Amino acid sequence: MLLNSCCNKVLDFKVLRSGLKKLKVADMTSELQEIAITEEKPLLPGQADSKEAEVAAQILLDQGKVHTIETPHGDLHITLHGAVNTRRPAILTYHDVGMESKSCFSTLFNFEEMQEIVKNFTVIHIDAPGQEEEAATYPAGYQYPSMEQLAQMIPSVLQFFNFRTVIAMGVGAGAYVLSKFALDSPDSVEGLVLINIDPDARGWMDWAAQKFTTLTSSFTEQILGHLFSQEELSTNTEVQRQRERLSKSTNLPNVELFWKGYNSRRDLNIDRNSPLKCPVMLVVGDQAPHEDAVVECNSRLDPTTTSFLKMADGGGLPQISQPSKLTEAFKYFIQGMGYMASSCMTRLSRSRTASLSSSYSIDGSRSRSRTLSQSSQGGQMPPSPTQTMEVSC
Repeated sequence: MLLNSCCNKVLDFKVLRSGLKKLKVADMTSELQEIAITEEKPLLPGQADSKEAEVAAQILLDQGKVHTIETPHGDLHITLHGAVNTRRPAILTYHDVGMESKSCFSTLFNFEEMQEIVKNFTVIHIDAPGQEEEAATYPAGYQYPSMEQLAQMIPSVLQFFNFRTVIAMGVGAGAYVLSKFALDSPDSVEGLVLINIDPDARGWMDWAAQKFTTLTSSFTEQILGHLFSQEELSTNTEVQRQRERLSKSTNLPNVELFWKGYNSRRDLNIDRNSPLKCPVMLVVGDQAPHEDAVVECNSRLDPTTTSFLKMADGGGLPQISQPSKLTEAFKYFIQGMGYMASSCMTRLSRSRTASLSSSYSIDGSRSRSRTLSQSSQGGQMPPSPTQTMEVSC
């Protein structure tokens, strides 16, 4: 009987254990069924999830990689687009007062025809100290770097990314800073694109006009008067967009420091005896507030290495109002330096004619009486090695 009792207990235990296994299997089955119901789409390559990841990666690429670089005169906010390719120069940009790299250059560098250039070069956008979006406001009494010191910060950027040379593009105050950098470090700059450059210090008349404007206008209106012509201030929709951007800015005190530094700039002393050593393309919109200054700068530069582009309907910010024209001219410019020789010229090469005003004389004096009209249907319009050209688009 004792043996039968033990056998019954063993059998009961086996039945119990078997029942527990069945319960566990049932629970797992229900759990697996539950998971199968919630997993509506399998993660297969090439389907929606991979497309979303691709879109997300493209967004990050478009936004660029942000770096903070220490320099002898403070930190710089840098945005880098593309892979670092030190076998050719980087394209380095510097914005104007009242703007930062995004508002100054995004229209141009996001332009469809510009992508042919962007994919072949690393692009480095510099924000002047404290000018980037949502930058912290400097404390009262902060000594903002001078224009010369801003130029002295750029070598740290090249060293950080291990670039030996750059093709530099600047607007207004940024054009001044890059010109100073090119004068101080001629071996580091292969080419300069200077938009709205004013290489001279402010004279007494300019100083008096600035004082009067300060008394009668808000700081935002002063900046808009620097960026746009009087005609644009009354009719251009871009003016309103920039006005709204400035009114919402949280770092206007920093912008004011940059503005004061630019107004205190010194003469760059560019002339035939002390020229910029690299090819230069000067750009200005017709009737822009800086037109006279750019024309004067053109008269001082070496005509064998300088191109002058005056844009019809370009306004004060031709890189925003006329990105197609500027992109095409920039392609010609970098082709002249031996890059992108097989690049497809689009807009200008399709246009019927381009009016080229050139001047050259053996004794170095300039004459604007000679005008050439050249058909561009057959291809590009390479500048003569002994001429400076004004291209009106």
